Amino acid sequence: MTGSTRIKEKDNAKREKPQEKQDNNQDGMPGFLGWIEKVGNKLPDPFWLFVILSGVVAVSSWLASRAGLKATDPASGEEIHVESLLTGENISRMVTDAVENFIAFPPLGVILATMLGVAVAEQTGLLAAMVRSMVDKVSPKMLTFMLALAGVTGSVASDAIYVIIIPLGAMAFHAIGRSPVVGAMVAFAASSAGFNSSLILNITDLLLAGISTSAAQLVDDAYDVSPLANIFFVIPSAIVLSLVITAVTEFYVDKKAQALVDDDHIDEDELQLDETNQPDDAHLTDDDDISLTPLERKGLAWAGVTLVVTLAAFFALLLIPASPFARPEEGFMESPLIQAIAIPITLIFFATGLVYGLVVGTINEAADIPKFMAKGLESLLPILVLFFAVSQFLAWFQWSNLGPWTAIKGSELLQSWDLPNMVLFAAFVLMVTTINLFITSGSAQWALMAPIVVPMMMYIGISPEVTQMLYRIGDSPSNIITPMSPYFALALTFLQKYYKKAGVGTLMSLSLPYAVSMLIGWFVFFIIWYFLGIPLGPGSPMGYEV
Repeated sequence: MTGSTRIKEKDNAKREKPQEKQDNNQDGMPGFLGWIEKVGNKLPDPFWLFVILSGVVAVSSWLASRAGLKATDPASGEEIHVESLLTGENISRMVTDAVENFIAFPPLGVILATMLGVAVAEQTGLLAAMVRSMVDKVSPKMLTFMLALAGVTGSVASDAIYVIIIPLGAMAFHAIGRSPVVGAMVAFAASSAGFNSSLILNITDLLLAGISTSAAQLVDDAYDVSPLANIFFVIPSAIVLSLVITAVTEFYVDKKAQALVDDDHIDEDELQLDETNQPDDAHLTDDDDISLTPLERKGLAWAGVTLVVTLAAFFALLLIPASPFARPEEGFMESPLIQAIAIPITLIFFATGLVYGLVVGTINEAADIPKFMAKGLESLLPILVLFFAVSQFLAWFQWSNLGPWTAIKGSELLQSWDLPNMVLFAAFVLMVTTINLFITSGSAQWALMAPIVVPMMMYIGISPEVTQMLYRIGDSPSNIITPMSPYFALALTFLQKYYKKAGVGTLMSLSLPYAVSMLIGWFVFFIIWYFLGIPLGPGSPMGYEV
């Protein structure tokens, strides 16, 4: 009997059973998480949140100006006065500079350019094939770790990784005789709670670096946060978080999932995949098979060769003195290839995606490539809308001098407390985690916090690169426990396919151990890294001299 026939018979048998009553917890959350859900639901969309905050900045600048608020810049000794935005000149400036604020917003061009290359790799099926290859033919003992590593690295595919990896994880676990519920949870924890770590540079690095640069320039006009600012730490973080996920899975979640089945006397069939549970992915070739076809393997092999060739060309152009991109006297960090790292990244994704698509046949004509690029940019439309509001907010914040004033006064307060760095770091990470329960957009939250915390930390000797990494640690682990995240609901939908009685309480009980363990484990790893004095990335200082 084939696997497909067996699944159909089980599905027919299930239709004859009476409909099970859904878990009452599915309708809402009790206690503290229920309160978060209620409060979060009252918050406006991030776009309107920044529109409202821009209005608050305008009114606050007028009040602060009337009150004569000022501060002394510890770097230059210059006295900074808060300026009112509600003057004829500044109101006119809000209109005339609005487009320039948007166009000059540092992450905008970088994200658009990079996505052109990433879109080709995604639309040709390369990224999905890479994720599947990481879990294909892995030994049962290594499956959890490899699935977790694929999930955290899959953030290069942005939000698409959730749709790819969660069903894939369930099928992989099901294929070796383990509960698909556990596989789905491993995939969800890795792709969501581990979103800010990766084995390779991705859009998150580019996006956060742009916002950090804007914030740092409130203190130092020439300061630039490179997209590579955290790469030395982020790569090993992917391995550390995968190990944490593996430990939590094997010592808790696996047993918890089995207990759910035992306690509820669920028929084994309810934990099996049926035909409707396959991911919406044209590159999956068998109803219950995650393995790659020979053609896909050939495509990955040629994409790998292309990656090696493009990387060799990149480093040759970067390091050979005769290269127009080399900067032997200033150092390689001053090379245009590093200063504009988004372009090499775009070309690498484009080249590998192009070769893969040509080999497997997902690219049939030249016109397919711009279509893929356009398709990829569609996913950025909500971000572009948000960026317009964010760019105005940041510009107004800078014009009013409220940013520098708040940072200086905040740094003076922190200096008076004289907190050890470890305590200060822990408090900041917990603050980020708490805010993330309500504002789940990583870029929106960092755009909101960076103009205050980055300059404040700079004034007490902590570099923007360190502050940005602390933000990343606090931001992603709580993604899997906040009901405000759209991917929380997506994960619940997938979970209910594999365990029909699953509700919000079920997902929460399985997610919380991952979130807590990953937050603590990642922070401890950072503290060890920080006190050893290892750079977070090339040219990334740990401190900042005022």
